[in-house]
Amino acid sequence: MRMKRFVAAIALATLTLTSAACGSGGDSAGGGEQPFVAIVSKGFQHQFWQAVKKGAEEEAAKQGARVTFVGPATEQEVEEQMNMLTNELAKSPDAIGFAALDSRAAAPLLQQAKSQDIPVIAFDSGVDSDVPVTTVATDNKAAAAEAAKHMAQRLGGKGKVAMVVHDQTSKSGTDRRDGFREWMRQNAPGITVLDAQYGGGDQLESANITKSIISANPDLAGIYASNEGSAIGVIKGVQESGRKNITVVGFDSGKVQIDAIKNGVMAGAVTQDPIDMGRRLVSSAIKAINGEQLPKSIDTNYYWYDKTNIDDPKIQAVLYR
Repeated sequence: MRMKRFVAAIALATLTLTSAACGSGGDSAGGGEQPFVAIVSKGFQHQFWQAVKKGAEEEAAKQGARVTFVGPATEQEVEEQMNMLTNELAKSPDAIGFAALDSRAAAPLLQQAKSQDIPVIAFDSGVDSDVPVTTVATDNKAAAAEAAKHMAQRLGGKGKVAMVVHDQTSKSGTDRRDGFREWMRQNAPGITVLDAQYGGGDQLESANITKSIISANPDLAGIYASNEGSAIGVIKGVQESGRKNITVVGFDSGKVQIDAIKNGVMAGAVTQDPIDMGRRLVSSAIKAINGEQLPKSIDTNYYWYDKTNIDDPKIQAVLYR
């Protein structure tokens, strides 16, 4: 009787382990014919990432693929993002989509992906690595230059301008900083650009930085914010400072920025097309899985918007709320 119970227990344990293995197999490599793309974003707190997720899911449904989409709570949590990338690699996906918070920190894990023959599609931010098979991103330098051009026009080519940038560890952060600064140096010699201050894309931190800059520079004429969280923080910081004569230009969109442009607190901003970015990310991943050659970079669109064109259907289609 004991022997029968023992054999039954072993059989049950074997069945349980087999079922678990089948379950994890469904979470890796797509569970059969369905390709599986694991996407690790920079964060989840901004509407931008929700729009990228929407585009990725739409394209996955169209392609008959499965995607997962994760990201840390804030864009300052590099260690948490590395943990997420480690976890996604452990699932043995058919491809990885990755927007790096810190290129250097990610380098060993990207090499691990390469050793596992998992193609990596960089998105939003490129990485200083030859591992990604392509990078799906806005031309951040050109987009930042567009913001600089509109700032210079509004200031009449003169004045002191500050920059509140989301970080100096990601390619998007450095490109949006350098693109703005370089355009001003080459085209608006009458404008003095202060050294960039970094708020991690955090609204509260960016607001506090903004108030400190305004306090230290009573002759400040304008502030450029390099992403959604930075822009929301700058808007709040300017409002709380009581200054009415500071020209604010930004990057990305979202309800707070849209409202600020409509009520005149913000002059305008550059919006990306995150839904298209998500779609191209997944379509590129499927091509990589199928062994197709991809270009080194895939440029997604950007558009300047302000009070004059914010209601244009073309602009409305790329604003994320």
